[in-house]
Amino acid sequence: ADLSVEECCDKGVEWAITNRICASLPLISESRECSMTQVQCCRSQLEKQSCSDGVEFANAREECDSHIAKNYTCEAEYFKTCCYCCLLGKAAQVQGQSCEPNPKMGYQCGIVFRTCCGKGQEGIDLSISDYPPKKEPVDISKEELDQEDPYLHDGCRGGGPCSQQCRDTGSSYVCSCFVGYQLQPDGITCEDINECITGTHNCGIGQTCVNTLGSFRCQRDTSCGTGYELTDDSRCKDIDECETGTHNCPPDFICQNTPGSFRCRPKLQCMSGFIQDALGNCIDINECLSTNMPCPAGQICINTDGSFTCQRISPSCGRGYHLNEDGTRCVDVDECSSSNQPCGEGHVCINAPGNYRCECKAGYSFDVISRTCIDINECRRYPGRLCAHKCENTPGSYYCTCTMGFKLSADGRSCEDLNECESNPCSQECANVYGSYQCYCRRGFQLSDIDGISCEDIDECALPTGGHICSFRCVNIPGSFQCTCPSTGYRLAPNARNCQDIDECVAESHNCSFNETCFNIQGGFRCLSLECPENYRKSGDTVRLEKTDTIRCIKSCRPNDVSCLLDPVHTISHTVISLPTFREFTRPEEIIFLRAITPTYPANQADIIFDITEGNLRDSFDIIKRYMDGMTVGVVRQVRPIIGPFHAILKLEMNYVMGGVVSHRNIVNVHIFVSEYWF
Repeated sequence: ADLSVEECCDKGVEWAITNRICASLPLISESRECSMTQVQCCRSQLEKQSCSDGVEFANAREECDSHIAKNYTCEAEYFKTCCYCCLLGKAAQVQGQSCEPNPKMGYQCGIVFRTCCGKGQEGIDLSISDYPPKKEPVDISKEELDQEDPYLHDGCRGGGPCSQQCRDTGSSYVCSCFVGYQLQPDGITCEDINECITGTHNCGIGQTCVNTLGSFRCQRDTSCGTGYELTDDSRCKDIDECETGTHNCPPDFICQNTPGSFRCRPKLQCMSGFIQDALGNCIDINECLSTNMPCPAGQICINTDGSFTCQRISPSCGRGYHLNEDGTRCVDVDECSSSNQPCGEGHVCINAPGNYRCECKAGYSFDVISRTCIDINECRRYPGRLCAHKCENTPGSYYCTCTMGFKLSADGRSCEDLNECESNPCSQECANVYGSYQCYCRRGFQLSDIDGISCEDIDECALPTGGHICSFRCVNIPGSFQCTCPSTGYRLAPNARNCQDIDECVAESHNCSFNETCFNIQGGFRCLSLECPENYRKSGDTVRLEKTDTIRCIKSCRPNDVSCLLDPVHTISHTVISLPTFREFTRPEEIIFLRAITPTYPANQADIIFDITEGNLRDSFDIIKRYMDGMTVGVVRQVRPIIGPFHAILKLEMNYVMGGVVSHRNIVNVHIFVSEYWF
């Protein structure tokens, strides 16, 4: 039948009182609840006993350190806690301090502190049991109780109504549980937490969680194996077969425990020079067969029973052999390693056991007459077959060389073209050719006739055609040339060779005043103040041609001015023209055209006469009459060259003659500017 909780608890308390340990507690029932009750009651009883021992030790010795347990156990910790808390309570009593402990000390330490601090309280129970001990009622007055026990009104006195831990708040109390327990809804009772179900255990792989009161333990899933047993904390512990008597050693052998097993050692020990077998028999050790030779050099080892002896040897060596450094054996004499070279030049010495022989080296052949090795001239023996270009013989061998412009290949026989351009032999550009190289120059340079490597600048301006490269002036630069124009009045054309005149009047870069008129000429401009004479006014149709600028004054008479009306001059014009300086003429050059409109007179009576009246210096100009498109045109021609710079005013007249009388006259003043440069 199942045992009651009280019976299970009594068994745990009885085991704790008797054995003072709970590690090997025998479980009296297969019931899980009974087992947990046994363990918890056993541990609780041990805590009570350890705490009581600590208080008694503190009262008797006034110190705690001399009775510290050898092993770190929970019982030893309870002993120390109660011993220290009692010493603190006694110290508070001596110093006249309050016997109320600091709450941070814990509930159990507070009980011990009050017990050792209060007077006449030696008989108070120190246990932290869930059920305080019963006492016989005694009739004592309230005043006597207050004087006798100042903690009479403590709600947690004797554990209070709480099943585990109680904290007095003055007006009430608060219950709490130990680690591994949780408070029930009634606020008083504590219930064990099953860490195996809640998953708060830390058991690893290969272990099973087993719940205990207030805690849990991890149990191995597999056995520990032969020679080991499982402990309460699920660890594998070696079984000492010698101590438990589970070994099978014979009477003449001694049992010696090993991890997981044991070994039997014979009681009889062998003397030096012998080794014991599995049956305990002593067998002689042959020291002469050991890896470390026991005898010195030049001696032979002879084994004896339990020991050995060394005997000296003295061998006799034949021709071609000699004793080694230890003098123990004969070794071959290497005649080829001596400095005398027994075979001579062109031979190779080959050592043999007790002897040697001489052979010709590679590249040598044996001469039967001189009986010596002589060099083989490979270049002569195999002409044109060993090297691509040139073959050079050496003693015992040969080597190949290449002609200029080639280098030896990796096979040491063929020749491949050498890229001389990699070493930059030319001053500018290099072109590799088979077996050589060729230097050439960039545009504007020519290869030097002296070394064929350097590049010299070509002076394009000094060439026979250099004068026709630029319209004004040619300036040589390294590898090319540049064309320039006069410093003022001209700019370089887009073709970078010709010069273009700058029209300062259009660009408004002139400095003519408001009363002056700007006239553009080749390479510059002129500011002229041209005013109409009296009885004339400027016409609004001033014509601006490519090379001429014209200002026309038309007759404008005042009323009743008869002389003005009778004057045949109807218009006075001013024209500006630029001409180049000295140049060769093959024929006259037409520069000005005067177009005349024939008046409305009979054609057989009217005539137009053109004339140069002033400014024809050295008769450089003439004027002829020509009919063009039904109009009479006066053509002014330049018949001689003019050396500039030069400025002249050429006065031209265009007369309309009727019956030998000039009826109408137009005057044209031509301002001629001869420029120094003309493009």
